[in-house]
Amino acid sequence: MKIGITGGIGSGKSYVCQLLAKHGIGVYDCDAAAKRLIRTSPIIYKELTALIGPDTYIDGTLNKVAVAQFLLQSEEHAKAVDAIVHPAVFEDFEKSGLEWMESAIMYESGINRLVDKVIVVTAPREVRIQRVMQRDHISREKVLQWMSRQWPQQKVKRLADYEIINDGNADIDQQLNDFLCRYNVITI
Repeated sequence: MKIGITGGIGSGKSYVCQLLAKHGIGVYDCDAAAKRLIRTSPIIYKELTALIGPDTYIDGTLNKVAVAQFLLQSEEHAKAVDAIVHPAVFEDFEKSGLEWMESAIMYESGINRLVDKVIVVTAPREVRIQRVMQRDHISREKVLQWMSRQWPQQKVKRLADYEIINDGNADIDQQLNDFLCRYNVITI
C-alpha cells in the first residue's frame, strides 16, 4: 500500500515523517526531491531557464531569489514552474521503491494519484504561522504568502483518508499507531 502524508506549511508533516523514520519506514520527501531535481536535471535546468530567464541559475546554481520572485508574481507563473517540476518528481517517486511520500501539495500537484491512502497533518492556523516564522526566520506576511499558495486545510482534510492533529497537545504517536493498525500497515 502506498501512503501519502500531506498538510499545509507548518502543520508538522516532517515531524510525523521523523517518527516513521525512527521505526524504519522510509518516506519520499517530494519537496527535497524537487530541490534535488532542480539542481541536477539538465532537462529541468533547460526548461526553467527558458521560462524564467537567464538569471534562473548563476554559475550552475539555482538562484532561489529569482525563482521565488517569479513564483509569487502570479498563479500562472507558479503553474508553469509546477508543470516542469511535478512530472519529474512523480517519475522519481515511482522509481524510488518507497511506499510512503510526503508532499505539502499532495492534491494541488495531483501526486495523490500515486498513493492508496492520504494522511493529513493539521494544526491551528496561528500555530502553523508561528512555527514557520520561527523555523525559517521570515515575516508573518511571507508565511501568509506561502500559505496562500496551498489549499485551505479544511479542504485537504475533507479529501484525506485520515487526520493527525498536531496542535502541540494531541498524542501524535497514538494517532499514527491508530492509522497503521486501522490499515494493517504495521504496529509501532
